[in-house]
Amino acid sequence: MNSKGGLIARYRASQLKKDLPPRAKKVISRIEEIIGTWIGNPNMYAMALRHRSKLVESEFQDHESYEQLEFLGDAVLDLIVAELIYNRYPKQDEGFMTQMRSRIVRAETLAMLADKLKLAEIIEIGDRVRDQGIENSVNVMSDIFEALIGAVYRDRGFPVVFAFVERVILSEIDFSNIEQERDNFKSLLLEFAQSHKLGTPTYRTSEVEGPDHDRVYTIQVLIGTEVRGMGTGKSKKKAEQKAAEDALASYGLPTP
Repeated sequence: MNSKGGLIARYRASQLKKDLPPRAKKVISRIEEIIGTWIGNPNMYAMALRHRSKLVESEFQDHESYEQLEFLGDAVLDLIVAELIYNRYPKQDEGFMTQMRSRIVRAETLAMLADKLKLAEIIEIGDRVRDQGIENSVNVMSDIFEALIGAVYRDRGFPVVFAFVERVILSEIDFSNIEQERDNFKSLLLEFAQSHKLGTPTYRTSEVEGPDHDRVYTIQVLIGTEVRGMGTGKSKKKAEQKAAEDALASYGLPTP
């Protein structure tokens, strides 16, 4: 966007912000502090911070919670983290970089980042579930973080979202500690399957239990068409790790 176009977009954004109710205006100002720049579409960020429990009581449409932006943000985050790792470890092999990325984008790490940014203070939750601890859910907060990334990407583009994610990750994550971790069972299973020409493991959800803010997922991992492992967890990523660990054990392989 040229400088003139940027000024026009920023002016329009300022006018939209003026028309917001007081609480929404405060939330948008807080988001601008978090991402380090102005935002153009306040509604995009409101959706990124809206939990599904708010939809029914406020008559929103099914797609107006954070879930669609979380889907987009997940893909954008994977790309940004992959580039950060590639730039940091240019001489490492694919297996190492895959493990590093998986450790960074797992739900527990993303929920930690959401906590550092204090996103729990500005998420929008339905009144009926306000005291059920949704803001303490690893699964929800990791999804909210990814939804925010999706909103920044849609609103301001890749350079802006890259700068935001890079700043947060480099300031809050200790890469040297992550290098020492040996619990990435998905990466270990992928390496084993590829080295034995078994194909790429695939993961499918076989069961979901519990309310929106406290889901328990059961995941199966398949090698070819055969189910080789199963795991459960509070997030899909954690359940997938458990399933991969179970699959490794089924092949008689020791796990760290």
